Amino acid sequence: MSGKPPEAGARNIATMELVGGRPVVDFVNTLSDRALPAPLERLASYDELVLWCVREELIDRSEQARLRRLAVEHPRKAAAALMAARQLRELLFLLFDAGANGRVPPPAARAELNDWLLEAARHRRLEPSNGGLRWLWYRGDDDLDWMLWPLAWSAAELLGSDELGRLKECAQEDCRWLFLDLSKNRSRRWCTMEQCGNRAKAKRHYERRASSAKR
Repeated sequence: MSGKPPEAGARNIATMELVGGRPVVDFVNTLSDRALPAPLERLASYDELVLWCVREELIDRSEQARLRRLAVEHPRKAAAALMAARQLRELLFLLFDAGANGRVPPPAARAELNDWLLEAARHRRLEPSNGGLRWLWYRGDDDLDWMLWPLAWSAAELLGSDELGRLKECAQEDCRWLFLDLSKNRSRRWCTMEQCGNRAKAKRHYERRASSAKR
């Protein structure tokens, strides 16, 4: 995120901080520095998309290996899946940003998400599990973008839930990371206190000292 040290860990999808409160919110945060002319893209390759899914436990290691192998065999499909992931991410940022700031999302954005949900619903089934039922996702052997279906579904669930009122945007003006404020009094202001919170404190301290020096 903006202002953070440029060490590899801060820019690597493998060590990116997961502060959103839900995987779908962290997914939106894979593009950082949105307020700057050159945002930081962490989904720079299909492999990074797959690795992010492993970190969020959306897929397991065996599925990671299978998708990596498929990506090598079908590079065009992998590139198309990566492009689709970025498009979904930006759609969700538009929707979440509106929700976090008390605005109604544009009709076109809502319609686009509904299209995603229609596609996702085609691959969702209720199946028996441990004496009950559970939802499962069914994908074809060469579906490289199937992990986007549960993300779209999770986004819709959040947008239609009471938790949307807890969705916030980091108070650091050039950050724009999103997070669910799960604190009891809903007082959280920063994506992380260690980064943006401390930056804001340091800025206020500097401004106070500068103001005192002018007197």
